[in-house]
Amino acid sequence: MRRAPPKGTPRRARHRAPRHASLGGALAATTVPIWTGPAAAGADATALAFVRSPGLLRPDRRIYAIGDIHGCLEPLRALHAAIADDLARRPIGGAWLIHLGDYIDAGPDSAGVIALLAAGPPIAGLTTINLLGDHERTALDALDGDAPSATDWLHAGGAATLHGWGIDPATPRGAWREKVPPAHLAFLRGLGLSHRADDYLFVHAGVRPGVPLRQQTEEDLVRIRQPFLYSEEAFAAVVVHGHTPGPAPVLRQNRICIDTGAGFGGRLSCAVLEGNRVGFFGV
Repeated sequence: MRRAPPKGTPRRARHRAPRHASLGGALAATTVPIWTGPAAAGADATALAFVRSPGLLRPDRRIYAIGDIHGCLEPLRALHAAIADDLARRPIGGAWLIHLGDYIDAGPDSAGVIALLAAGPPIAGLTTINLLGDHERTALDALDGDAPSATDWLHAGGAATLHGWGIDPATPRGAWREKVPPAHLAFLRGLGLSHRADDYLFVHAGVRPGVPLRQQTEEDLVRIRQPFLYSEEAFAAVVVHGHTPGPAPVLRQNRICIDTGAGFGGRLSCAVLEGNRVGFFGV
């Protein structure tokens, strides 16, 4: 006799035809349900529809967080323009822009994305924080001579990034690093692992349940999936993350995911956090 699943166990998501074959593969690789979440609006912050957030920011703060970019330079520029417009219409004393990592691979212009962000804050006057993603971690290890990482990087879309730097992937791997623009390499090496703001912790992938936030490893912060995604634990902060693509942002009591598959046929999404509410828009 089949037992009913324990109360609170997520139901298996319905199969949905992916917008792009690569997005379908990325979703399948996670082996987690496609959670129902708030749909992203168009790239116009005037259309923001706020809902109650599980976290709280001080009244004088606002945070714009952008999910996995994957070389999608034009959508990134569109989101930056929408953020600048929102700030002009709704000024606030303290605002931050946080990019959650995975700037490279798969999409059409990884080098352009790095060039844009390496040049400094893309929106004048807006403090910008750039976090490390697993694609950047793998790329750095590959550029530093780790052979398995180089193979993994090519398999994960690194060839597109190399081409953007004018590097033939067939070039001997030991010669890759010297051909990367120094400013781009410095940007990659300077990426942070996390950022804490009031009730929120911003990371690329997530955190390991049962481990205090200050004891989280880099490997988990940039790569973890299942133990974190299935957890209902309160993590001492609401975790805002990317890394696991889905068709819409995910809003749960202990986490907010804003990876909506940019670079794989999906959208590039931004979460706007202020007070006790959150809104989403994307392209």
